[in-house]
Amino acid sequence: MKKKAIALLLILIMIIQTSGCEKAESEKTKTLRVGVVLYASDDKFINALTSIMKELFQRRESEDLKIVMSVKNGANDQRAENDVVDEMMDAGCDILVVNLVDRTAPSKIINLARENNVPVIFFNREPVKEDLMQWDKMYYVGCDSAQSGEIQGKLAADMIKQDFSKYDKNGDGKIQYVMLEGEAGHQDAILRTDYSVETLKAEGIKLEKISYQFADWSRAQAENKMQQIISKYGDTVELVLANNDEMALGAIEAYEKADISLDRRPLIYGIDGLDDALSAIKKGTLQGTVYNDKEEQARNIVNLAIDLYKGNSLSSYNIQDGKYLMSEYQRVDISNVDDFIN
Repeated sequence: MKKKAIALLLILIMIIQTSGCEKAESEKTKTLRVGVVLYASDDKFINALTSIMKELFQRRESEDLKIVMSVKNGANDQRAENDVVDEMMDAGCDILVVNLVDRTAPSKIINLARENNVPVIFFNREPVKEDLMQWDKMYYVGCDSAQSGEIQGKLAADMIKQDFSKYDKNGDGKIQYVMLEGEAGHQDAILRTDYSVETLKAEGIKLEKISYQFADWSRAQAENKMQQIISKYGDTVELVLANNDEMALGAIEAYEKADISLDRRPLIYGIDGLDDALSAIKKGTLQGTVYNDKEEQARNIVNLAIDLYKGNSLSSYNIQDGKYLMSEYQRVDISNVDDFIN
């Protein structure tokens, strides 16, 4: 009996010691909870960036840091997005990463973040500067949309100037063009549109606008709008400028369904550098795009989120005005598309 009692006592001591070690280990491991809120669920560029972000967060996990990334979307409705953020705050969130539905209406999200003392990293859709300056724990990660418009315009101008008579099909000394714009009132759409056209003009290309259509960043909508333009103007369009690759690819599909041969199609340009667009450049159906560096933006978001959570210094970041962490756009055409595919 005495031996049994001693054995039981030893077992009890071992259990206590083991549970104590487990508790000590669990106390060492911290959990960073990142709430990612997208404006919608069907934007291919945003989804690609989010996937890279998720992979990078996973790589940054360690024995003393677990990272949980939750992704939800606002269904392209700012009120719905506000509600999603509210739910995330209630569930527990350490860092909020937000792709706004309406860049002019972040007030509810900012107030929720401040009330819960949760830093916010906005991305892709840049808030109005006055809103971003309201609190010292808010940042924006993205690119300069004006630069993407400039690069797109320069890509088109460089191609046209190589052989103006080839692309001026009707010989009138002007390039008849169609603009496929992303979204009414969206800052990126406005800047990409204005700067692409102004750059072409500054390069000495005379333009005549045939049609100007909003296609909400959508391949299907762009295809539909372009089909209508083709039915009205046939193959007389000489240039298509699209605010993103999805709409450029929609324009290509419209020409393919209309059975218009490559030599009778206009020059077509997009922005973003999606995989499908890079493949289209290789095939010759898309003449160029502007690479929106989703890899670098995802890295910036992940690194910034972890350093904010740990309370680390941000002195190594190139943060402009204490708020903006910007990436550079890059031009892509047949001469360098393999670099981006690889």
